[in-house]
Amino acid sequence: MLAAASSITKQIHLGSSVSILPTKDAVRLFQDFATLDILSAGRAEMTVGTGAFIESYPLFGRKLENMQIEFTEKLGLLKKLNTENPVTWQGEFRSPIENKGIWPRPFAGELDIWVAVGATPESSERAAAHDLNAIYSILGGPPAQAKPIVDHYRAELARHGFDPTKRKVAVAGRGLVASDANAAKEIMHAHWLPSVSKMSAERGRPAPDRALFDEQANGIGPIIAGDPNEVADRIADIHESLRHDRHILQMDIGNVPHAVVMKSIELFGTEVLPQLRNL
Repeated sequence: MLAAASSITKQIHLGSSVSILPTKDAVRLFQDFATLDILSAGRAEMTVGTGAFIESYPLFGRKLENMQIEFTEKLGLLKKLNTENPVTWQGEFRSPIENKGIWPRPFAGELDIWVAVGATPESSERAAAHDLNAIYSILGGPPAQAKPIVDHYRAELARHGFDPTKRKVAVAGRGLVASDANAAKEIMHAHWLPSVSKMSAERGRPAPDRALFDEQANGIGPIIAGDPNEVADRIADIHESLRHDRHILQMDIGNVPHAVVMKSIELFGTEVLPQLRNL
């Protein structure tokens, strides 16, 4: 799908959702994104993590108890694949590589790799130790809660001798833009509720309700739904705290109608972004 998108676009960056690295072969993943990077003249981005769900681990024959150690090992291999060629490497979870050339190579020499980090200091430390960009999810709480962990990530980059200003921080959360702020919230709630209810039931968590949504979609909560001015103000407030480089709004949660998502993207580009360009 991304390769098809690369053929009809010229400027947008192309990235998937999180690739669950412990369930994948790092070499094949690198080759797939390097191919996309060539096809798109350097616009490919890779995001890797352990994932918010665990269903894929038994499906691909991976043990949950090895999740973190396998991710750490494969992340190191991925960084080596991105910066060295030929590659020599040995680990526990795949066959060794002995002075092998890995092809194709990314368009401009290296891929843009992001790590989806969690709320623990260790996940930020791992991304920083490999000098990789970090994406923080704010799906569960106020974005300001991420400040200590983002500060920790930047401090860890410096501790390892890397320049924190050369690494990017992204924030990801649910959001929707509409001409009317109340309409944006009502549409988001209508599709948020069944999606989150199903996930909560599967994981034995309390069922969500309107009060929880209102708490998350107003003030300093993680859901950024509203008219262009409200959305711009919310993102600007988050940026003042986190100084992040990118804000990812997940607009299609719970199958929000395609036309609504397209209009939201249009409003974001024409009315929200102009208010944020000077941040």
